[in-house]
Amino acid sequence: MTSPYTETGNGQSYGQPQLSAEAKTFNWLLDSFTSGTAGVIEAIAVSSDGLLMAMSAIKDRPNAERLAAVVSGLTSLSGGAASWYRLGALNRVIIDMQDGYLLVTAISAGSVLGVIADRTANLGTLAYEMTLFATRAGGALSPRLIAELKNAVQQ
Repeated sequence: MTSPYTETGNGQSYGQPQLSAEAKTFNWLLDSFTSGTAGVIEAIAVSSDGLLMAMSAIKDRPNAERLAAVVSGLTSLSGGAASWYRLGALNRVIIDMQDGYLLVTAISAGSVLGVIADRTANLGTLAYEMTLFATRAGGALSPRLIAELKNAVQQ
């Protein structure tokens, strides 16, 4: 049986569990989105049950967990409004604050992308890049991959 952890030369395990190619690709897409989109400070992926699935390369886990709770709440509130007013599925939530933006967009399978951006971000470009991320990453999301990502981020 193989260990999900990286092995040292003496057979001991250490560090994060080894990720599947799909999980590595998902994390790479998130990191690329964050580093390649002007104005983005942090980005996270949140599962349909509100748990953190992935976070950008910043890797500030306590902050990412707080952001996941906020993003989950916004997703739930917007879903309730969409249902009540028969507006259809969530596309995007944009919160405009004095010094920046909080954006949420649907990925797939109930998962969402949460993004914090500063005022230098162009909202049109940011929305476009978020849609590209959702298209690229969403096609690969399966229940198995979501479970793997959630497990890995909890390590």
